[in-house]
Amino acid sequence: MDETLRQLGGLLLGSIPTIIFMLALYGAYTLIVHRALVKILGERRNRTEGAMEKARAAIGDAEARTAAYEQRLREARLDIFRNLEARRHKALELRGARVAAARAEARAEVDNARALIAKEKQQAQARLEAESQDIASAIIKVVLEPAMAQPRAGGAND
Repeated sequence: MDETLRQLGGLLLGSIPTIIFMLALYGAYTLIVHRALVKILGERRNRTEGAMEKARAAIGDAEARTAAYEQRLREARLDIFRNLEARRHKALELRGARVAAARAEARAEVDNARALIAKEKQQAQARLEAESQDIASAIIKVVLEPAMAQPRAGGAND
């Protein structure tokens, strides 16, 4: 067992320079590579997170602009509908005014026609009365003249 221990001690003694070399290599790696690598990775992470924050901010800005655009679009549509409603209302008012004017004009024409008809009726009645008197006179002449021209009954001649 002594031999084994001696071999083990020799191995340990031979491994001391390797251990020292490994510790020096680890220290150099830490100083030269690892710190720079950690620093670069930290910067990369910050840049990535910064880019992500910028992207989130850009998305939020885009959403805000989209909402504002949609709001303006809704307002524009409402304005269009209001304008259309106002035009329709004006057209209905104009149509109503034109219908009322046409009715008034038709009423005036009807009244004028009635007055003209009444006047023509009175003139016709006056003509008929004059003609009826002329006809009555003519009938009386026709009927009475022969009777007057006949001698009187009873033999009296005058």
